Amino acid sequence: MNRLASPAQLRASLIRWALFIIPTVMLLGFLSGQLGGSSADSPWFQALQKPALFPPPATFGLVWSVLYFMMGLALALVCAAWGSRLRMAAIIAFVVQFVLNLAWTPVFFAYHEIGLALGVIIALDIAVIVTVILFFKVRKWAGLLLVPYFAWILFATLLNYQFLQANPDASQAQETGAVQRYEF
Repeated sequence: MNRLASPAQLRASLIRWALFIIPTVMLLGFLSGQLGGSSADSPWFQALQKPALFPPPATFGLVWSVLYFMMGLALALVCAAWGSRLRMAAIIAFVVQFVLNLAWTPVFFAYHEIGLALGVIIALDIAVIVTVILFFKVRKWAGLLLVPYFAWILFATLLNYQFLQANPDASQAQETGAVQRYEF
């Protein structure tokens, strides 16, 4: 039996999905950052040598807020695509990449495992490629909404690699709580 729905019903379905998914994705992203200790103010992070490409720390909160919103909207578009045969595969791919996304922060910031974090983010890169392809096949706009996210995590992968190169022994560094300040 085919499902027939009016454009208004389809819009209403998308809106319902979006009202649930977007806040959920944004909340989980925020919680991962908070619980994972992703603070530029931590003594361990401040002691690290920063790569030349490292943007101002305030950039990350702004960029991730926009990206999590776009990711949630993309997922809502896919969830509302009831007639697509790839819908469930795309949702599963999204969940896998999202778990990897949420796992990176505590691995890097809380456990201070920059090398392991690089492995996590490379797995994330691969999972996002799969997700973007599936999203494009389900709904073109869903795939397009994930392209800036993919670009940002590729940049984050480069930063992670550069952090590892500049700080090969960072996982052995102890947090003393001491902060050295210079006044001019």
